[in-house]
Amino acid sequence: MDNFDQVMGLFADVILHPSFSQDELNKLKTRMIAQLRMARSQPSFLAYEMFSRVMYGEHPAARIAPSPEVIQSLTPEMLSQFHSTYYRPNNAMFAIVGDVKPAEITAKLEKTFGSWPRGDVPATVIPKAGELGPAKIHLIDRPASVQTNLLLGFLTIERTDPDYTALEVMNRIVGGGPSGRLFMNLREDKGYTYGAYSSVSAFKYRGAFQANTEVRTNVTDGAMKELFYEIKRIRDEKVPVEEFENAKRAIIGGFALQLESPQALLQNIITQKLYSLPADYWDIYPQKIAAITQDDAQRVAQKYLDLDHLQVVAVGDGKQLLDALRKYGSVVVYDTEGKLKPATQ
Repeated sequence: MDNFDQVMGLFADVILHPSFSQDELNKLKTRMIAQLRMARSQPSFLAYEMFSRVMYGEHPAARIAPSPEVIQSLTPEMLSQFHSTYYRPNNAMFAIVGDVKPAEITAKLEKTFGSWPRGDVPATVIPKAGELGPAKIHLIDRPASVQTNLLLGFLTIERTDPDYTALEVMNRIVGGGPSGRLFMNLREDKGYTYGAYSSVSAFKYRGAFQANTEVRTNVTDGAMKELFYEIKRIRDEKVPVEEFENAKRAIIGGFALQLESPQALLQNIITQKLYSLPADYWDIYPQKIAAITQDDAQRVAQKYLDLDHLQVVAVGDGKQLLDALRKYGSVVVYDTEGKLKPATQ
């Protein structure tokens, strides 16, 4: 803690007395637009952008990056107004992990931030995420691509939903790591890809289950077949005991390793506070994972992996992909800017 006071002083100065110069903002705009242009050249970005749009429609979560027009419209006055409105101590959280004494830290914080005035902060209203439409495949035509990026998924639950832990276990089995079914199937068995994974997100609005992989264009049909197969298998068949217990042990073991990381501990504290989770949430987390049963995993798979509303995003060469994708459902075609194109070759 030798340099704690110095670092805290610099940190506080940025929070309490920020400056928003036009020159610095112009430089930031230039960098952001250049980064956005580079991101849009990446098929993985295009896939995730479309996936978010498909999942959330008009919900704020549908937008993963501002447009160049929005970036250019920003002014120093807008930034200053946002700061003065929302950067208030009664709207802030300070979390620290380390070899510290709470009384000493509290005294330092009071000394450093004691003059920070409270203020009325507008309530944040997070809208509910809507329902997904019928199952559909969204193809982003990227001519001459030599591979296909596939991203498919469903809307699931909010972070405080009681099913969250069961979804974690189910996801681990499907594709939550290199021992997951997607990886073992598409990479180890079929050799279609370097990796295939799934994940579950959950927020103060409904998150999503998603599975993703990047494959050679000529094996897109086979990859789609196996992705659909694994989604159906986790729904229709109870997971074998050994595979199920291995998945739970992997989650618990990974959590134990995270406890060695100050950053992970910090994130756990913030998560607990943000979502108003019980004070002992992380203390009993391993027991909650261990208590999940095979029936629990199959139940949440059947409940949330609803094939009638499965949304698939594919990024690749439309001329080579369209017929293959049509085997698996209705296809809508877009260009790389997200604009609709005729679904013809």
